[in-house]
Amino acid sequence: MQPPLLIQLSADDPFPSAHTAWGENTPAPGLLAIGGGLSVPRLLQAYSQGCFPWYSDGQPVMWWCTDPRMVLNVDEFRLHRSYKKILKRLIESNRLQIKIDHDFLGTITQCAHLPRKGQSGTWIVNDMIQAYTQLHLQGHAHSVQAWVDGQLAGGLYCVSIGQAVFGESMFSAQADGSKMALAALVALCRAQQAGWIDCQQNTSHLASLGAKPIAKSIFLTRVAEAIKSPPLSWKFDSIYWQQIGIN
Repeated sequence: MQPPLLIQLSADDPFPSAHTAWGENTPAPGLLAIGGGLSVPRLLQAYSQGCFPWYSDGQPVMWWCTDPRMVLNVDEFRLHRSYKKILKRLIESNRLQIKIDHDFLGTITQCAHLPRKGQSGTWIVNDMIQAYTQLHLQGHAHSVQAWVDGQLAGGLYCVSIGQAVFGESMFSAQADGSKMALAALVALCRAQQAGWIDCQQNTSHLASLGAKPIAKSIFLTRVAEAIKSPPLSWKFDSIYWQQIGIN
């Protein structure tokens, strides 16, 4: 069986519909197109249609829209009761500090270079770092960092258009550091009625925190609705912790 044709984009081509991504029983399910660069307008076109770039060093830019899609509904976020107690103690003693957009470049660089179990490389190549830093400077990519006792514990970065939040990558410099940053992002989203965070990849860690796969058609409908809303305010208020049952 011949694989379907693969769309090759030039810098000026319109972004293709996510519905044309390769389906099940193809060599690369979810693959939509290659090429086209990583300019800010191109990234905004892609994310506004529920697509994202994912490729390795030496490969062309590869655009994806997977089916199903891993999504964390923020009202289904789960933290173990014992871990909530730990967070509460850190917050009440002023040992935990959340910093939004404090050091975007440092955050994405940490995500790219910190070693991960079972991984020998990274998809966050230098071109990605440069492109998302530009996206950050234009207000559409954000970092969340958790600091404990004045030391960086972990963080994440994401893309946001309207009320749509697309999680990209997380890192931990201390135990559970990325979980602290994600908990803060969930609290911020709940406080501003943003209903979900795109997780892209189906992992056991994300599933343990409440993320679930949903059909691509449902996901794309959610994206189309969320991007029409006013943008979120990327300032973290300590009162937001109440949104996840920590007060």
